[in-house]
Amino acid sequence: MKSSTASAVSFLGSLFLAASAVSAAEPRSGNAGVGPSFKGPIGLQLYSLRADFATEVPGTLKKVKDYGFKIVELAGTYNSTPEKFKQMLDAHGLKPVSGHFPYDRYRDDAEGVARDAKALGLEYVGCAWIPHEGDFDEKQCRDAIGVFNRAGEALAKHGLKFFYHTHGYEFRPHGQSTLFDLMMAETKPNFVRYQMDVFWVVHPGHDPVKLLQKYGARWELMHVKDMKKGLKGDLTGKSDVSNDVVLGTGQMNWPAILSAAAKAGVKYYFIEDESPTAAQQIPQSLRYLERLKW
Repeated sequence: MKSSTASAVSFLGSLFLAASAVSAAEPRSGNAGVGPSFKGPIGLQLYSLRADFATEVPGTLKKVKDYGFKIVELAGTYNSTPEKFKQMLDAHGLKPVSGHFPYDRYRDDAEGVARDAKALGLEYVGCAWIPHEGDFDEKQCRDAIGVFNRAGEALAKHGLKFFYHTHGYEFRPHGQSTLFDLMMAETKPNFVRYQMDVFWVVHPGHDPVKLLQKYGARWELMHVKDMKKGLKGDLTGKSDVSNDVVLGTGQMNWPAILSAAAKAGVKYYFIEDESPTAAQQIPQSLRYLERLKW
């Protein structure tokens, strides 16, 4: 009798362990990354997994799905046509909300950007880097303002929303303010929106909460990205990728930032993790957001 009971307990224990292992391996469902305070919606900037995409696209898209993401932001289509990449995204249940395209395409071929964006099913199309020699200056800033206003107007005719993604160098002083303030003042709100990359606001020494409060609804998108503790940044717009760390382990005051973002009306949030260990860090960042309270 004792032997039979022990065998039954052992058998049930084995079943429990097996079920636990299966459960742990199953893709996350529903609302990955959202919790009692942070409500998202949260997506992934696919550039985070660029090394994986360079070797295997469908498998990497499955990994994104298995993290629990439903929406994504693009930065290229990894040697696929926009139409083919959209098919692969659809096959994995991933909705592409926004995408980054090179500055020179907005300057020289806004209609081509529109065609690609429509084929991908995007709502937002943006620019994450303004090419410049040396320090970013007022002339380069004004040139970009002109490009952004013209491209934003052209893209709006196709139902697309243009945005600029902060990258640090545009916070150089300009009179009593910064070149970023000049950009905000001179770009047309109807045609130019903004994506706050929190890393690239803090790195040059600025406060994301104050900028969210100052410019409110101009911020429609956000890159949720943390910066290694102790790192002191600069105005170059450049930093070693190893300085991207798991959300909640770096310098950022996420309760204050995300609360201010919600009040400003940010519509979409994306984790972007450029570190060599992004594949391991992304799930940890999602768990942090799920537990976050303010």
